[in-house]
Amino acid sequence: MDKRFFLALMLTGAVVIVTPMLFPRAPIATPPAATVATQATTGQAPTTAPNTSTSPTVPTAVGASVVRAGTPPAPAIVAETLTVANELLRLSLSTQGAALVTAGLPRYRQLSDAAGEVVLANVGAPMLHYRLIAGGDTIALDTVAFAAVRGTVEGRESVTLTGALGAARVEVKYTLAPDNYLAEVSWRADGIAQPAFLLTDLPSGFLSQEKDTTEDYRHLAYAMKPTRSGADRVDFRKPDPGERILQPGPLAWVVAKNKYFLVGVLAAEGAASSPFAEVQVMGAARVNKVAVNAHATVVAPLPAGGIAFELYAGPQEWERLVGMGREFENVNPYGGFISGVVQPFATIVMRVLLWMKRTLQIEYGWILVIFGVVIRLAMWPLNSRMMRSSIQMQRIAPQVQAAQNKHKGDAEKQREAVMKVYAEAGVSPFAALSGCLPMLLPMPILFALFFVFQNTIEFRGVSFLWLADISLKDPFYILPIAMGLSMFVLSWVGMRNVPPNPQTKMMAYLMPVVMTVALLNFASGLNLYYAVQNLAALPQQWLIANERSKIAPVTAVAAAPSGGEKKKR
Repeated sequence: MDKRFFLALMLTGAVVIVTPMLFPRAPIATPPAATVATQATTGQAPTTAPNTSTSPTVPTAVGASVVRAGTPPAPAIVAETLTVANELLRLSLSTQGAALVTAGLPRYRQLSDAAGEVVLANVGAPMLHYRLIAGGDTIALDTVAFAAVRGTVEGRESVTLTGALGAARVEVKYTLAPDNYLAEVSWRADGIAQPAFLLTDLPSGFLSQEKDTTEDYRHLAYAMKPTRSGADRVDFRKPDPGERILQPGPLAWVVAKNKYFLVGVLAAEGAASSPFAEVQVMGAARVNKVAVNAHATVVAPLPAGGIAFELYAGPQEWERLVGMGREFENVNPYGGFISGVVQPFATIVMRVLLWMKRTLQIEYGWILVIFGVVIRLAMWPLNSRMMRSSIQMQRIAPQVQAAQNKHKGDAEKQREAVMKVYAEAGVSPFAALSGCLPMLLPMPILFALFFVFQNTIEFRGVSFLWLADISLKDPFYILPIAMGLSMFVLSWVGMRNVPPNPQTKMMAYLMPVVMTVALLNFASGLNLYYAVQNLAALPQQWLIANERSKIAPVTAVAAAPSGGEKKKR
């Protein structure tokens, strides 16, 4: 590598830093949802029916032609809102279409300017609403008034909603779980033409209740789990407006999610088969080129005997999702195309951090500090071995160079001579390569933490020292700068008593700058962990540098080139 390479690298870094300053990204405008916000806070249902004409059509895979509802216009319906609740969840249900309007979460507080508990609400529509395909015609159930009857099932609160479609009768029953964010939902339709299908329209968006609204909207996605393969995810931004993405089933679950919360449907645990045949996602219009809305419809055959499934509306609490089975914790398939590497590390990291929280009963900020130190201590023996191998390589470098020069014209003899030098010194020929291993081993954990901080609700709103929220960037940029400085000091200590190398010196100055810029707007907890890692590595680097200064290089014995002339006397 020559000076031109480093010049190009520095120019690239300058472009990365300067471009956002000259052309700042426009903030994402909050969708016009003032009416929904008011209804979500008061618990009232929307007074106007959602515009079902914008909902995605059902794919022809269901085997029925599609006729959009709404012709002729249905008379206005006076809707009543019913509430079923336990200690964790409060569901607001509407007699208009048996829809789920909002979901209140008493244990979570809004972090936006609004006060009060988190209320999951769609933008301009209920959270879940339904349609039927019966004999080839699509019926929008939000044009149907349902009668409600409250009851209890084994001590659990329930609401049964019954509506008439001409001579046909539709019954929907919601039964709330006692200690979870779950409700059992059963559907039955008597007297409708077959084949019949239930279409469940998932939330087309979420009313953000986070401090960083823009960051919240960037995590909007639909996730689904085919029963025969791993979980998949379709970000709102993935399909272009009007573009459809079809995920065939059967599906174990399908959810709509933002950064920390989700609403979705699951096949009942232990069921012989899943009722969900497929899900279709369709892109919607963008706001400032950012997708804050999309559409997703879950298709389920509706036989004469009816179907049953579960509804989840709540936080992405990792241990809770794991406990629900069905691989539900994979609603956030971490890592994208490298998920096979990142996901196992993310799982290990989450288990360790949550165990430390339960055991130590201290703030997550201090847990990250302890975690960073523990990782470095665990790697101390390996680091020492690798660094000493590097010192040995430095010590015999003159001998290696002499052996290479002696057999310049014969590659085979050159290789044999070099291997002989390694063998006599007791050094592995792979020591130079393995010396990089200590720097690479912490990287999977760092990557895992990067993804964990994106969606781990356990870090949401957690303060530490001057930080109001360790899941958001440091508002004063203290931690990223401290991380960069600690990285530079670590590199400087590591270069002590090492033979001068212009490339190494350049990288020692350049990499801390590059990493500081790269992590500048990342979660402050991630910067905290990385800075602690660097500081915890300093004592070992200092000891190894001092040890390096006491080992003199082996002087090579002068040797004539292979087949060369005899020395003159």
